[in-house]
This record gives sequence, C-alpha cells and structure tokens, in this order.
Amino acid sequence: MLERTVKVAMTEGTEERPVAVLVQIASQYESQIHLVSDDKKINAKSIMGMMSMGFTEGQEITVIADGKDEAAAVKEISEYLTANA
Repeated sequence: MLERTVKVAMTEGTEERPVAVLVQIASQYESQIHLVSDDKKINAKSIMGMMSMGFTEGQEITVIADGKDEAAAVKEISEYLTANA
C-alpha cells in the first residue's frame, strides 16, 4: 500500500468535468484507490463518491492505492490533483 498527501491546485468549486477525468484516471488502474480528506474516505473510481468530495484550492488530500500498479496510480492522481485543472 502506498499513500501520498498533496494540496489540491484545482480551482474552487471544481466542475463535474475534472472530477469525471479523475475517476477515469483512477479506473485505468487495477489497484484499489481511495482519496481521504478530513473524515471522508472515498473510492476514487466512484463518480458519485468523488462528486461528494468537494475539492477546494489548497485542500489536503491523501491518495491511497493498494495493488500491483499502486505506485503509478498514486503518481498520476497526485500529479492531476496538483495541476491547475
């Protein structure tokens, strides 16, 4: 299992499209992938769960992946969250 905490660089009130892209990225991996913020732990492959996350600029999110491609999953999702979407 790998995890990395990042600060979100997406703009406040992120629209549905960047969240949908994030779910698509996560779905490419076999690993189980979760995003954790405060008391929420959300399956990154669930569009409904991800919509409930409510990303905001500067929010700290921990990306957790467990599986054979966990390193690549954590890297790509972390990079996506920290790029201006």
